[in-house]
Amino acid sequence: MIVGLTGGIATGKSTVTAMLRQRGYTVVDADQIAREVVEPGMPAYQAIAAHFGCKVLKPDGQLDRKKLAEIIFANQAERQVLNGIIHPEIRREMREQAESAESSGKAIVFMDIPLLYESKLTHMVDKVMVVYVDQAVQRSRLMERDELDEVQANRRLEAQMPIDEKKAKADYIIDNHGTREETERQVDALLAKLHAELS
Repeated sequence: MIVGLTGGIATGKSTVTAMLRQRGYTVVDADQIAREVVEPGMPAYQAIAAHFGCKVLKPDGQLDRKKLAEIIFANQAERQVLNGIIHPEIRREMREQAESAESSGKAIVFMDIPLLYESKLTHMVDKVMVVYVDQAVQRSRLMERDELDEVQANRRLEAQMPIDEKKAKADYIIDNHGTREETERQVDALLAKLHAELS
């Protein structure tokens, strides 16, 4: 079974991902793969440099993520161009990693995909699990974590589907408002439920 793991920015998805890994589960990480596919020499890197030009490259040739983020958060058309370059590469690598885990005998594989719904990737997974906090908590955590003001935080939140909409579509929800221990208990209960569904 492939379970899509998603949430919103600053909902605590990384925390849940770490808990799953501690318990020995394979988590295919879309963000990690997204970083790898834009390394110098990779096809996506060449395409980004060709479209956006030298302004998104650092002197050492690495991608300047901050510059690129400024461009795409301010311009939806450019965001779509970037997504069109990197998403196919990311999907291909994710499928390969999931297939490799399944062939090595893993019954449940998690795919950590932040923009699962926005990128219409639900066809890649069997079930969807959403890590949830309400938008006010999301905003304050985001402002604190990334040192953003409210306007910047809202712009990032608006670039994603509202978290309540994701919650409504999910097969499973991990409510991350409470303590770490409370989240751990929910994760363990959900894992037990998934194994019961498989058997």
